[in-house]
Parts: sequence; structure tokens; C-alpha cells
Amino acid sequence: MPTDIVMPQMGESIFEGTITKWLKKPGDKVQRDEPLFEISTDKVDAEIPAPVSGVLQDIKVAEGATVQVNTVVGTISGDGESAAAKTASPPPQARKESTPAKAAPAPEPKADTPSAPTQPVQAQASREEEEHARSSPLVRKIAREHNISLAQVPGTGLGGRITKQDITLFLENIQPGAAAPTTPAPPPAKSDVASAPASIPGDLVPMNHMRKIIAQRMIESRRTSAHVHCMFEVDLTRIVQLRNKNKAAFEKRHGARLTFMPFFCRAAIITLQQFPIVNASIEGESIRYHRHVNLGIAVALDWGLIVPVLKNADDLNFLGLQRGISDLGERARNKKLKPEEVEGSTFTITNPGQFGAVFGLPIINQPNSAIMGIGGITKAPMVVTDEDGNDSIAIRSVVHLTLGYDHRLIDGAVADQFMAQAKKTLENWTEEIG
Repeated sequence: MPTDIVMPQMGESIFEGTITKWLKKPGDKVQRDEPLFEISTDKVDAEIPAPVSGVLQDIKVAEGATVQVNTVVGTISGDGESAAAKTASPPPQARKESTPAKAAPAPEPKADTPSAPTQPVQAQASREEEEHARSSPLVRKIAREHNISLAQVPGTGLGGRITKQDITLFLENIQPGAAAPTTPAPPPAKSDVASAPASIPGDLVPMNHMRKIIAQRMIESRRTSAHVHCMFEVDLTRIVQLRNKNKAAFEKRHGARLTFMPFFCRAAIITLQQFPIVNASIEGESIRYHRHVNLGIAVALDWGLIVPVLKNADDLNFLGLQRGISDLGERARNKKLKPEEVEGSTFTITNPGQFGAVFGLPIINQPNSAIMGIGGITKAPMVVTDEDGNDSIAIRSVVHLTLGYDHRLIDGAVADQFMAQAKKTLENWTEEIG
């Protein structure tokens, strides 16, 4: 008896989801808990696992379609029904992308040679899985449109991940007469061939679901909060030296990389406890003072931006912060977050400095009342005053921190005092890092 695959309920407040990618085709074998398709909701993007082992019999909801939770989107048959499943009609997009070989009249079947195509099919499936792990949906879409095998594209992202810039550069550098892609694919249409290197800049591409949600929330935040920003220059030399001295031993002892983010998070937590209004939020005509600090940590993805939340961050020591930040970031990039892990933040930290920005003026993550932006850490000459009051010029490690705050709730004087205290904590760091 076939098993229905349904759109899951990804949280109490989520009533629908969009299927962004099927990871299997009708006729493919699947194992229980193996990723089967990707969905996007107004909270998270996630990979949905197969409910049972068997064969994907059919796909009832095509990529790009939005349906209510508990809607049947496909079926899985038992292994004994795999032969029938392979003859099931593919979804609309699968028909469009089917190879010429499948469209041609099939030869008379030979009952004694059913395993002949097994090796190529397995090799192709393995290749597709590897390409999926190393790229985003946008990158794979561009590759399909231009008949490109991602195995040919060198990735410059984390762990060799192929970014949009990688495939764009690859397309721009394709020379006439270059070798054809090794992955079997239908020949592209004339319009695709003519515009392959330049089609991306000139294309009109619809927003994906996540981009629509980001756009909506940014506009809503601008309309809701009275945005004001202040910026402070921080001498981070002490922390840079501390990290350089301890990062190898820290990773060996704890099995976790030592990054700069937990230093900024810990400084923010200490300061928020002294200025609880910055950790508060507006509810109607009242102010909600939160008992704990739930830190939202903005994570940039190839396909958008997401803000997972480190709950009760004020209860964590330095090592706990580092592990929590690394875990949330990794699962955000692998679409493993749960809806409740992107809800309930009371204060947000974003790090545009990782991409080289000197500083940023971030938009407040509602319903927070403030967001801290971390600029890039650079070396610069600074005037340094010693204990006797003598000034000298020295090369120091400097970072620019910004605070975006809601002026309805936080006065400029309070915001400046908050940042001055965070600056003092960072410049005079004394806490053990474990």
C-alpha cells in the first residue's frame, strides 16, 4: 500500500509551505529519513525527510507550488512496487527536463537484463547528490539552464561550495568549441545558446519565497520602528592577541573553532543586563522587559538571510556561546533549523564585517528594539595613552560597531551609554575563554 507524503506542519503558526526542490525523481529508491524535498515557509527553509523506505512512486505537487499543511504532495511505494513506480508519469518540470533517450520509443524489453542500466543510474544519482551538497538551488538552476555539469565548476565557498559568483565566472570564461558537459542533458534552446554568457545580468527572475519574506519584513520594520544608528570605534587588540594565542589549544581541547563572534556576543549580553531597555520590546502601548537574552545571530546564505536564535544566551559561558553559534550557523546553511529556532529573539547581532565592510547600518529585526552590527577587524594607527598619561601612536586592531535602535523606546543617550559599556568590556577583556 503506497504511503502518502504530506506537507509537514513546521510550527504552530505555519499553515502553508512552498516546495522549492524535489531531491528525488519518480522511480528513485529512498531510505527512511533521507532528504526527499526542500520547502520554504515564512519561518525557515528546510529539507523534509522520507517518512518510509521504498520507491518514490509519484509527485503530486510540482516545484514552486504553495500548498496547505497536510496536503499530499507525493507517494512512496514499497520495494515490491518499484517496477510500477518507475512507469509513473513525472511531474511537469520532470517532463520538461527529460532526456531525448526517454522520449524515444522504447525497444522490446528483455526480461533477463533488468540490471543493465543500474550502474549509470547509480553513478548519476551519486553525482547529483554530490552536486546538491556543494551548491544552492539558484546555482543548480543556472547550471541546468546552461547545460553545465557542476562537477566542472570549482567552488570557492566554505568546504568547496559552489557560489553564484563561481558559476557566473565559469559561464563567462567558456570558450567556443569547449568540451561538452559530461552529465547527459537535453540540448539547450537557441535562445539559451545565444545568451549563455550574458543571460544572467539581463534576465528577469522572480523572487524566491525567502526573498519575498525578507523584502516584506524589511519594509515592515522600517515602517514600524523609528530607526537611528550610532557607531563606536573599538580597540580589539587585546582580544585579537588572546585569540591568536589560544585558538589552536581551544580547538584541540573543545573540538570547536575559536571565532570572534562569542566575544561580541558575550560583551553584548553583559551590557544588555546593565541596560535592560535595549533588550525590551514594545507591545501596544506597553514595554515588555524580557527575563532572558535570546540572541538572534544573522547568517548569510547563498539564497538569502536567516536569523537563528540562541535562546537563554545569558545562561551560557564563553564555550557554550561558541558551540551554540557554530551549531546554529551550520544547521542554517544545511536547512536543518526548526521553526522555533528562528523565533523569540530579544536582541540581534549581524556581522557585515566578514565580507570586508568597515561598518553597517542594519535594519532592526522585529520585534527587537535594537541590532548590533560588527564591522571588519583591521589594523590602523591609533593614539595610545599609557598609565602616566603619555600619548604615542601604535598599530592596533580596530573594529567599528554600530547599534541600530528604535528611538520610540531607546533614547540616544541610552544607546551611546550602552555602546560605551560594550566598548569598555571588549577593550578590557578579562573573562576566561575556557
